Amino acid sequence: MKLLELVEQLFAQYGYLVLLIGLPLDAIALPIPPGNTTLTYTGYLSFKGVLDLLPAIAAAFGGAAIGMTITYWIGYNVGFPLTKRYGKWLSVKLEHLEKTRKNYEKYGNWFLTFSFFMPGIRQFIGYFVGIIRIPFRTFAFYAYLGAALWVLAFVGIGFIFGEQWQYVFSLFEAYLKYIFIGLCVLLAVLGYLRLRKFLKMKKKMLSFNKERQKPPSP
Repeated sequence: MKLLELVEQLFAQYGYLVLLIGLPLDAIALPIPPGNTTLTYTGYLSFKGVLDLLPAIAAAFGGAAIGMTITYWIGYNVGFPLTKRYGKWLSVKLEHLEKTRKNYEKYGNWFLTFSFFMPGIRQFIGYFVGIIRIPFRTFAFYAYLGAALWVLAFVGIGFIFGEQWQYVFSLFEAYLKYIFIGLCVLLAVLGYLRLRKFLKMKKKMLSFNKERQKPPSP
């Protein structure tokens, strides 16, 4: 059975539950149904009037957030030794965790946000940040922001482009790597400009304090 046929069949049988139950399965490395396709088809069904757009987005966000939180909890409480031993039961491979670690060290917490757009990373990032014990508040901010952007992006493709959703979806997935690189470059530039502004402000403050500390001229 093709992926789209599977997604269509699941929606016909379970409706919004596909999003609340299926997306957590995608997050724990059991991508049945596949997340990107499911979300885009959700947008298309909303375009057709089969699903209501806002409840569909809410259900999709809830499912994505639940799935990511479950993987974070498993990583946080089970840790690396047991993940190494039993990870195969969740399709968690050590090479995937290592790849995730390298990318996380390179891009920081924002990598957690944009990992939703990277199949193969999305399914392992939650385990990893749990294993290295990122504080839950930090995890929640970046992960739930990423979940919201992911849901809106792919549901939006299906809803906006309607009958042409499969063509636009295939283009989006084909160039997703380049889109991600562009976002990383944009974030790096914004980070540099923000740091530069901070350093200038700090320099001005130090200069101002030195002037105030000078003894008054006789």
